[in-house]
Amino acid sequence: MATEIRVPTLGESVSEATIGRWFKKPGDPVKADEPVVELETDKVTLEVNAPASGTLGDILAKDGETVGPGAVLGSIVEGGAAAAAPAAKAETPKAEAPKAAPAVAPAPAAPSAARDSGPAVARIAAESGVNPAQVAGTGKDGRVTKGDMLAAIATGGAAASAPAPAPVQVRAPSAPDDASREERVRMTKLRQTIARRLKDAQNSAAMLTTFNDVDMSAVMALRSQYKDVFEKKHGVKLGFMGFFTKAVIQALKDVPAVNAEIDGQDLVFKNYYHIGIAVGTDKGLVVPVVRDADLLSVAGIEKKIADFGRRARDGKLSIDEMQGGTFTITNGGIYGSLLSTPILNAPQSGILGMHRIEERPVVRNGQIVARPMMYLALSYDHRIVDGKEAVTFLVRVKEALEDPARLVLDL
Repeated sequence: MATEIRVPTLGESVSEATIGRWFKKPGDPVKADEPVVELETDKVTLEVNAPASGTLGDILAKDGETVGPGAVLGSIVEGGAAAAAPAAKAETPKAEAPKAAPAVAPAPAAPSAARDSGPAVARIAAESGVNPAQVAGTGKDGRVTKGDMLAAIATGGAAASAPAPAPVQVRAPSAPDDASREERVRMTKLRQTIARRLKDAQNSAAMLTTFNDVDMSAVMALRSQYKDVFEKKHGVKLGFMGFFTKAVIQALKDVPAVNAEIDGQDLVFKNYYHIGIAVGTDKGLVVPVVRDADLLSVAGIEKKIADFGRRARDGKLSIDEMQGGTFTITNGGIYGSLLSTPILNAPQSGILGMHRIEERPVVRNGQIVARPMMYLALSYDHRIVDGKEAVTFLVRVKEALEDPARLVLDL
């Protein structure tokens, strides 16, 4: 008897995944709950565990293939040897496929796919007047995605009449001597999504960046004084991110527009503080969300961030943990960045960029002194946030960090 290995529920707004790699080969012994295959979605990489013990039988979905939730990936055969018959059976649908799929079949499927594409597409259609049925869908089974609709709007509806083009930029061919020294690697789902979302943010938001600098002397002194006792009590190191998160939340309360987003012709003000923390991994940038961060202590925030960072690098984050953020913090300083202009994490209206700390000469009480300074960058959506509000927000963050007692006293 064989037990099917199926794609689990992938999470909100995730309709497909790509087979990353199989950890086992047909015929290999498998234990229940042992990882057997890795899936890549546009948000996370996840492992599918064996539903039973036995031997890995036929593999129906090969590396690089795209599958949807509930799709059968393979099977676990109870007992010793894997059955060879299922592999032959798996080939049968491929041989019959041409009969069941005439060339004209995709055309009438487009309206149905458009109707089934979800509430985000329906909302954009109602606001923009673009008919999803006339937009070339790039989602599973030809479904129209939010990105397809935004692309159609950006091109004045041109995407509606065009076939579904792959988001590939055509490049000039390399010289033969150079081509032999190039390596071509297919982008992962995560990298494709990062590229698409960043470009969508640039295309849809009126993005602007304002800068300030902060004297980190007080925070560094506080950290140096208490880091040992803090780690001993809480089991986590005292970093800077807890202070920055608290300072950001205080500033968001003073300038609520930075914690808002645009929904059609409405502004949605978030009276809660779900702070996204950008984490760099070998497979790309992910942004897990510290939910209700205003209710957590500095220790609670540091524990959450440490856990997110560890699991992000191991590919263990869930999709739900990376959704629903209201504001994002990214720290390029850990890689040595002096200054940058971070791109918004849509649909959020603000993102704070931290940078490296370096000793710089500053004037204090008429004297030139060296201080550990950090440049701060706030990128914001100018459609929601005015310049005055953006500058005020950054000044509030600066004040809280230069005088951490403000964070305790809520000043």
